[in-house]
Amino acid sequence: MSTVVVFPGQGSQKTGMARDFHEAYPESRDVFAEASQALDLDLCQLCFEDDERLNLTEFTQPAILTAEIAMLRALKAHHGLEADRFGGHSLGEYTALVAAGAIGLSEAVRIVRERGRQMQLAVASGKGAMAAIIQRDLDIAVVESTLEGLQVDIANHNAVNQVVISGETQAVEQAVERYRAEPAGASAKVRMLTVSAPFHSRMMAPIEPGFRDVLLQHPWNAEAATKVVCNVTGRMHQGSKEALIDALTAQISGTVDWVACMGTLIDGAQRIIEVGPGRPLRGFFRGMDALGETPLHSITNLTSAGHAFSD
Repeated sequence: MSTVVVFPGQGSQKTGMARDFHEAYPESRDVFAEASQALDLDLCQLCFEDDERLNLTEFTQPAILTAEIAMLRALKAHHGLEADRFGGHSLGEYTALVAAGAIGLSEAVRIVRERGRQMQLAVASGKGAMAAIIQRDLDIAVVESTLEGLQVDIANHNAVNQVVISGETQAVEQAVERYRAEPAGASAKVRMLTVSAPFHSRMMAPIEPGFRDVLLQHPWNAEAATKVVCNVTGRMHQGSKEALIDALTAQISGTVDWVACMGTLIDGAQRIIEVGPGRPLRGFFRGMDALGETPLHSITNLTSAGHAFSD
């Protein structure tokens, strides 16, 4: 059976995430211990207790990655979960790379903590914004046309009916007004997102050279990355270290083309399993006509894990 495992990214965090796995499985406890030691940070406190740092990007990113790998390793050890390919949305791409063996857990949590720190510092608070546009008959070309001349970019093409735009605050608001004024945009639902920075926009580009240096400091098994779909191309990673680092660097300011990623992952898959503290990717996959009869299980706790692997 061809299995794909996917991981959600930032925004899926919640207090108590993976606590049930930590309590039940030694493999999960080992993950938290390793990540905590690598960062000199108590990730159990961060993830399990009411800790305001959980929503600060520098801490959110390693916390989510740790929780997802803790879940995955328990599922592998006790439920026999094996995957042929992996995917992750934005930050989730790093979890996917750890799962595939392209980077070690300790290295990965250090990388994403620095990624989060640099992303947070890239733009002053209040200077950037993001908005989700949701519409049944969404035409991304029309959305792109409303961004012309504005400091706004397509941050995420999340689903056939959803895009997220990102950029300078007033420009994002202007882009929303333009789109709603278009005949094609009259039926759209628009939701301003609660974010600390305009992620995946040109406003993030200044940190890319420094972040690339961070990536170069760590050992990569680029061949293993061929099992992971690339956010910015929508295709599987090529297998060279240079191309992998180029892609991860470009992801900072580039569009997450999750629709293309889903198309690649669905091809030949017999089941798709979402592993993470939330289930945002489930709906995105459900909206893909190409999904056909491929079952999608979402695993968020011990009960659903046992159910998903009982068939």
